[in-house]
Amino acid sequence: MLRYADRRSLVTGGGSGIGQATVLRMLAEGGRVVAADVSEQGLADTRAKAGDAADRLKTITMDISDEASVKEGVAGAIAFLGGLDALVNAAGILRSSHTEQTSLESFEQVVRINLVGTFLVIREALPALKQGGNAAVVNFSSTSAAFAHPYMAAYAASKGGIQSMTHALAAEFAKDGIRFTSVQPGSISSGMTDGSGESRRSVGPGLPEDADMGLFMKLAPALGQGFASPDTVAGVVAMLASDDGAFITGTEIRIDGGTHF
Repeated sequence: MLRYADRRSLVTGGGSGIGQATVLRMLAEGGRVVAADVSEQGLADTRAKAGDAADRLKTITMDISDEASVKEGVAGAIAFLGGLDALVNAAGILRSSHTEQTSLESFEQVVRINLVGTFLVIREALPALKQGGNAAVVNFSSTSAAFAHPYMAAYAASKGGIQSMTHALAAEFAKDGIRFTSVQPGSISSGMTDGSGESRRSVGPGLPEDADMGLFMKLAPALGQGFASPDTVAGVVAMLASDDGAFITGTEIRIDGGTHF
């Protein structure tokens, strides 16, 4: 199935985890893709995994928390692709701590990268998306936006903001033909959750040593054995950003294996 044969896509966080899986899925379906990430090493890994499809892939080092970097990176992506049909905002970080011990700098860093960074990329991409074909934006919220994930107040706030912003943008740009949706991954194994994601500048959940693990009893997936692979989310993202999602906008899809019924 080559749903992306005529689509031009930009994926942030494309150097690891779900972002990387989404890049590879779009390439496998015939797309031309720009993978953006803060990690050159992560982007090199994505290119290596792209194999024969690497000629349809461009990688761009971009820090979504830096306005100048976003302006340069998005402009470069659009120039390479000759336009833009799909944008996936997968880049983000996760930090955990007791709220009373959380510094203002740490709280602002999470919000700056996750929420403000998503806004910056969307803003710079909008002119090209308005000219795109069945243009679609898929943002990354989280199950933490609606369900309690203890010790993650900043992360939850940033993801809740993304979810609300997605609804507002869907209404604002409906007449321009741009669809906005978000996904809520939960119980997914990735660089963000296991601490290996340099490209997401994450050190893993990093729970406090005295964390009450009883508070996490409701965070186990009902389906399968433990956390699912990033491909589980990438398939849904690819659907939403393709013509198959043509009648879906202003909503979110939870992908958590039944963690939150």
